[in-house]
Amino acid sequence: MRSKRAELLVGCFIVLGVAALVYLAVQVSGLAFSSKKDTYQVVARFDDIAGLTSRAKVSIAGVAVGNVESITFDKDLYMALVTMNINSDVDNIPTDSSIAVLTSGLLGEKYLGFTIGAEEEVLKNGSEIYDTQSALVLENLISQFLFNSSSSSKSE
Repeated sequence: MRSKRAELLVGCFIVLGVAALVYLAVQVSGLAFSSKKDTYQVVARFDDIAGLTSRAKVSIAGVAVGNVESITFDKDLYMALVTMNINSDVDNIPTDSSIAVLTSGLLGEKYLGFTIGAEEEVLKNGSEIYDTQSALVLENLISQFLFNSSSSSKSE
């Protein structure tokens, strides 16, 4: 009788542990169980987004104020069209603000970061941000460095 009770307690403990791990995995992945916040959408076009994904964070001064809803290709301008959801309580972003694709750390995840402008008019639902800065691609920098160093050694 005693061993059945111990087995039942161990089984309950394992089930609770698995449930806790599933909950943590969902929270870390960004698929939270929390209710959806009230947001408005803003779009921006980039020459190169280099690894930016849907659900990436959008931040101002390092504080998350939204996320990337979708990324599509603009066939007419040959650019990436990024649609963002901005929290509705952040309703004072000037229209002349710029946005850049940034990297968390040296090789970390990509996210969008606002640099605030000075215009009186603010972004609204459906607004477009025209001042964009594309991602800094590490592979391109390395190839430029190697190409420049090999061409300078040939000219000597």
